Amino acid sequence: MSAMRALAAALVALALAPLAAAAQELTGTLKKVRDANAISLGYRESSVPFSYLDQAGKPVGYSIDLCLEIVDEIEGEIGASEIEVRYRKVTSASRIPALLSGEIDLECGSTTNNAERAKQVAFSPIFFVSGTKVMVRRNAGIAGWRDLRGKRVAASAGTTNEAAVRALSEKQKLGIELVTAADHNASFALLKAGKVDAFATDDVLLYGLLATDDPDKQFMVVGDYLSYDPYGLMYRRDDPAMAAIVERTFARLAESRELRWIYEKWLVNRLSSGERLGIAMSPQLAEIFRVLGLPD
Repeated sequence: MSAMRALAAALVALALAPLAAAAQELTGTLKKVRDANAISLGYRESSVPFSYLDQAGKPVGYSIDLCLEIVDEIEGEIGASEIEVRYRKVTSASRIPALLSGEIDLECGSTTNNAERAKQVAFSPIFFVSGTKVMVRRNAGIAGWRDLRGKRVAASAGTTNEAAVRALSEKQKLGIELVTAADHNASFALLKAGKVDAFATDDVLLYGLLATDDPDKQFMVVGDYLSYDPYGLMYRRDDPAMAAIVERTFARLAESRELRWIYEKWLVNRLSSGERLGIAMSPQLAEIFRVLGLPD
């Protein structure tokens, strides 16, 4: 009997050896999460419907749901039954420093994946495509970018929109006075207070603000697209294990069709607060999701 027990113990030890070795070999974000049994997610306060605070003050949104799916994948990878999720508020200007410093492990917002940012951080697959437009008062007589000549335009600091408006003004000699604010709600507040003539950001974020913070329908979105802004979730560069987790999560969500359902939950269907954006998936995004594995 003792010999059988010894054999059984040896077999169990042999079976557990790879798991122990894998745990010891964890590096980067996965090691940080395992050691703390917690992960820090960066959220935005007013990037409706991607990342914002609901009526109870809880971070919710399309990007938040995607990040929580990644957390589930990490739990399975490191063998944790439940990882504590810690939410950390970030702004357009603070999100990359917060990620690089380790304050957050995954940024769940409305961040454009571009070449300049990719020098500092890594991005998930694209989950939305937007572009810069402007919000103005309906009675302002502004129909497009040329009508902003010599006017004051708000943009959230650290955004691609800020850079796009500045480049347009310089190229076309429009003399736009650019006013930056900490985040989208602060930029919109400048417009509502009459301190600027327009607010420039991604069109989907403008529609989100109109749906949730313009009860009297005083504002509208105008202008052609000024930029191309594909969104991705940010995580730290040079972390192949984390990259594999992120890619695997998106592939799983695509193959199960959950990626489409999550999109429709936040962009097409009615939000918990009662608003509906009604933004159907673009052919471009549908093709991106198909390549990820979403069935036709």
